[in-house]
Order: sequence, then structure tokens, then C-alpha cells
Amino acid sequence: MVTKDLPQADSGLEDIIATSTSVCSIENGVLAYRGYNIDELAEKATFGEVTYLLYYGALPTKAQLEKLENDIVAGSKIPEASMKIIRQFPLNVPPMDWLRSAVSVLSFNDPDAKDNGNDANLRKAIRLTGQIPSLVCAFDRLRNGKEPLEQKAGKTQAWNFLYMLTGKEPDEVSVKTFDVCLILHADHELNASTFSARVTAATLSDIHSAVTSAIGTLKGSLHGGANEQVMIMLQKVGDASKIESWIHDALVRKERIMGFGHRVYKNGDPRAKHLMRLSEAMGKLKGETKWYEMSRVIDTVVQKEKNLLPNVDFYSASTYHYLGIPTDVFTPVFACSRITGWSAHVCEQLAHNRLIRPRAEYLGARDQHYVPIDKR
Repeated sequence: MVTKDLPQADSGLEDIIATSTSVCSIENGVLAYRGYNIDELAEKATFGEVTYLLYYGALPTKAQLEKLENDIVAGSKIPEASMKIIRQFPLNVPPMDWLRSAVSVLSFNDPDAKDNGNDANLRKAIRLTGQIPSLVCAFDRLRNGKEPLEQKAGKTQAWNFLYMLTGKEPDEVSVKTFDVCLILHADHELNASTFSARVTAATLSDIHSAVTSAIGTLKGSLHGGANEQVMIMLQKVGDASKIESWIHDALVRKERIMGFGHRVYKNGDPRAKHLMRLSEAMGKLKGETKWYEMSRVIDTVVQKEKNLLPNVDFYSASTYHYLGIPTDVFTPVFACSRITGWSAHVCEQLAHNRLIRPRAEYLGARDQHYVPIDKR
């Protein structure tokens, strides 16, 4: 029975317009941040410039960019009181579980914790932009018996992440590659994690709660966890000669081939071509093109067998692997970038807030009547 006078929706809210935004758009297969085509940003901009664009609505001047990047590094240090709690967390857990809880703890000692105004939320967003990469790298170092490193002033977020993760100063090609990866993952309109962040913010909760909600959503294999599953698939197949039979058998078992298809893009994810290029370049730089070459073969086979095109997750897997990022840290890396989009959307939600409270079509039993327990 359909509820009268209510518009009906697909169970996945496919193509349902749930809100309006000036942060990000996907129109006719073109992804744009505040009107700037992702192709142009990936080729010409830096992640610092994109962060400023998402937070303030315009590309920065040189002085504005320098101030923002300095503020991010200055705010990246985890407060001692928060770190004392975080160090008690178990390290034999999924990194996204650890990160979700660590971000929540950050709210205990944030100087703007009780202020939900726009200026305060921007300050918190800038701190989180630096703190989340610091936490991700701290987790990996702690579980490997090493002490966390702090970000260095005058360096970009891409440089600092690779440095904090490995303890070594990264080469320019790796830094540029990772910077582009951060740009490509910064925002994506009303994706699942952004929607959950906006729903949380719409209750007039705080930005740390909204970001914690988003991290929990991003964890899922149908969202941010997909690139991790792609690398696991590549390692499981092991060799290009086995790909065609492996894919065929997986399709016979009706298994999902991770990293392909997209709910919004019907003619291909515009970010995928950039990541394919980066994967090839990094493979050549590292002298290990195997993972890129396997990815290309899988891409060809899946297009032939299922007519599906790769999405952002597919080639990001091999690219991250070449950068020396552990496979189970791929999804937390996604959060290091998407914190910018989440924060921009949270601020936008609060600026024109209305509680997000959809309705559901009831399909259960009706006209039920209570029966005493001794007669059931």
C-alpha cells in the first residue's frame, strides 16, 4: 500500500534531489568544485588551493594560500590530553574504526568545541584538515612500534603525509602524485558520507560529530572501502595471465568486481583517467609496473564482459600501493582528503539549516491486534 500524497523513492534514493548546494556539482558527467572542472583542478591546482576553494568559495591569492597552509600545519598537532586517550586504543583493529573514535576524542579538547558558529566551524575544519592525516599516520607508526611524527611547517599536506607515514622526506614526483589524489577525492556532491555528515549537522550537532558520522559511512566497502578491496583483488589474482579466468569465475558466482560502475556516472568517472595516468607513472618510477598492467587488463575484461567502466577507486588502489601506503590505510587516506568536502558541506548545511527528516513507505502488516501472552 503506497502512502498517499507522498512522492515515492527508490530504496537507494537514486536520482532523488535531497538538498541544494554550491559546493560541488555533477552535471552531464562533469564533476566540478564550486564551478571549476575537476580536470582543470587536477592538472593545474594544488590541494591547498582546492581546500581554500571549498572552504571559502574562491581560489586563494598567494598570501591567502600561504596562511591557510600554515594554519593547517599549526593546527595539525593532536592536543596532549586527546593523545593520552587515543594512545590507549587497541592497535589490532581496522584503521577506520580507530580513526572514527580518535576524531570523536578530538572534540574533547578543541578550543571551539562549544561554538557552532560559521567562523568557529571553519577554524575546526582547518584543524581537522591537518589532524586527520596526523592521526592516520600516527596509527600506522604506533602499530609498527614507532613514535608518531609531527608535520613540518612550510610543507604541503601531500608532503607532510608521506613524510609522517614513512619517516623519510618524499620525492617530488610522489608528492605531486599524492597531491593530485587528494584533489580528486576532496568532494563528490551528495555521496553517502557527505549526506550522513549533513544529516548529523542538520540536527544542530557539532562538526566533530558530523565528521565522525561521515567516517563511519566512508568505512563501508560500497563507498570508501572499495579501493582497499581492489588492491586485495589484484594481490589475490597475482598474475595478468590469470585475470580473464578469475574475472569470469567471479562473475559466474555473481560477485561484485570492486572499482567498477557508478550510481551517478553513466559514461565513466572523470577522475579515473587521472588516476590511471598516475598509476602508470608511479609504476614506472618504482620499476614495478605489474599492478598497473594487471589493472589495465582487468579494466579491459570487465568492460568487455559487463560493459562497466572504472570508477575513482579502481586505479587509486595501485597508485596508493606504489606510494608505499599500506592497503588497509587506503580508506583513511580517502578521509584525509574528503574532510575538506565534508566540512564545506557541514558549514553550508548550518548556514541555511533545515532538519533533514525524510519519510518511509510502510510495507509491513496492518490492522494487528494484541493477543494476551497465555493465548499466543
